[in-house]
Amino acid sequence: MFNERLLANFYIAFEAVLANKVRSLLTALGIIFGVAAVIAMLAIGTGAQQEIMEQIKLVGVNNIVVVPVVEQLEEQLDENSSLEKERNKFSPGLKLQDAEAIRDIIPGISKISPEIVLDTYIVKSGVRRSAKLVGVTPAYFDVLDFKLRAGRMFSEKNLVKGDPVCIIGRNVAARFFPNESPIGKKIKSGNQWLEVVGILEERIVSESSISKLGIRDFNMDVYVPIQTMLIRYKNRDLVTESRLNDSNSGSSNYHQLDKMVIQVSESELLNPTAEVLAKMLERRHFNVVDFEITIPELLLKQQQRTQNIFNIVLGAIAGISLLVGGIGIMNIMLASVMERIKEIGLRLSLGAKKNDIVNQFLFESIMISVSGGLIGVILGIVLAHLVSTFADFPTVITLSSIVLSFGVAATVGLVFGITPAKRAASQDPITSLRYE
Repeated sequence: MFNERLLANFYIAFEAVLANKVRSLLTALGIIFGVAAVIAMLAIGTGAQQEIMEQIKLVGVNNIVVVPVVEQLEEQLDENSSLEKERNKFSPGLKLQDAEAIRDIIPGISKISPEIVLDTYIVKSGVRRSAKLVGVTPAYFDVLDFKLRAGRMFSEKNLVKGDPVCIIGRNVAARFFPNESPIGKKIKSGNQWLEVVGILEERIVSESSISKLGIRDFNMDVYVPIQTMLIRYKNRDLVTESRLNDSNSGSSNYHQLDKMVIQVSESELLNPTAEVLAKMLERRHFNVVDFEITIPELLLKQQQRTQNIFNIVLGAIAGISLLVGGIGIMNIMLASVMERIKEIGLRLSLGAKKNDIVNQFLFESIMISVSGGLIGVILGIVLAHLVSTFADFPTVITLSSIVLSFGVAATVGLVFGITPAKRAASQDPITSLRYE
């Protein structure tokens, strides 16, 4: 009997909503735009967070990055005494010996990856393409979490003797070996023929990550043992004559290495290790600070914390529109009570209880908010896709954001529908029937 009364009240409320379609739609606009805003904003925030996490994976976990500084002395120093004073300073630059010393002296270091990058070109079967030749040790692939798609890693013999072998990126393999396996084949890089011993798994890198983190498109790189780079290609540490000529002109790149990535065992050791590392390198470089130390993970985590705060602010702003939509529902429902006093009086005089009137108006309020929530969910998903498509900004729509926004919309309809429902139920049936 109780369920039948509830069902009857639901049908009456449903008919009332359908009888006033335009008013119901206008009443639900606040809910519609509120839900859409919450979903779209959370999608943007989640997309930004996901991008940050991908960037952390690209730079590796618990890594400290050391890069050389190539100064232009004429631009940065005074032309008189300061210039001559700086020229008289000598530094051996960032060298392979620095990496070995760091590994032997500083505790808590798990891996060290020295790196030399050379602009070159790849040639095979008449096809030529510019690329990056990267001299590395096997630790490079562990630090940056690269996986082999096929083949093998450099052997100890390759590393010691500087053999002409290479591991190529996924795009290099696809472009120069489209119909055959590259393993065991030779490819010309610069003036050297290199035997392909391995292929890397594809690493997807977004344009924003390339610009923000200063990283390359790894898929077009050719990796050789670092000794192969120093023996067969270029070793800036040996070019003394060129270094002297460059120093007279006020600029030089005398660093043997182009980058050094140090991976520490625990995140808590990142800052202390970076401080010790800076002092050690400064001492080894005769008090010349010709290097720069950064901790990408900490920078990205700080960016992530900032993004979390931004997401909370965006969610709060979007949530305000849901509150406004709830107030709109209450106002319209209160006005509807005044318009339908005779209907309420007629129902009460025919035997309806006050609970029936309360249920009727609560059902109307909830139906408006729920239908507005459904429309808002669809609109929010569409908005998120539009932002991703036209603004070139990653968006991620999560089930939790949809459930949260829809749940809040339904709750708003229930909470803000209580006052109009009670107002309707409190009407005197005799007075209501006489109301003009």
